Amino acid sequence: MSNTLKEFLEACHTLSTLRLIVTSSAAVLEARGKIEKLFYAELLKGKYANMHTEGFEFHLNMDEIEQVKFETGEAKRGNFTTYAIRFLDQQEKPALSLFLQWGKPGEYESGQVEAWYALRDHYGEMWKPAPVETL
Repeated sequence: MSNTLKEFLEACHTLSTLRLIVTSSAAVLEARGKIEKLFYAELLKGKYANMHTEGFEFHLNMDEIEQVKFETGEAKRGNFTTYAIRFLDQQEKPALSLFLQWGKPGEYESGQVEAWYALRDHYGEMWKPAPVETL
């Protein structure tokens, strides 16, 4: 399969509202939003997917993502399933996590879970993006 990360990110608009999570050794940053209106830039450090919203800016060096992994889990608070997509770096650590965002615990937006499964079925539970050649 020759799917690129750019193609995948474009398809993520179907997931609707997400919780975007970035974790470092000292902090966790979480933001709610939709993946939409992406634009791209090629810099010396790599090819970037970018997004600006009213609440946050998003910049992902697509060249640093080695694998994408779909995961389900159990919510830490409440008895319901969570749905995540992990963007793994060269050390197989999450560089970015996208979680389907719920309203009330366990209540996802209409079609969100189905969209998550459709993406997983298309790309596979874990997959390696093809290099992005042109932006």
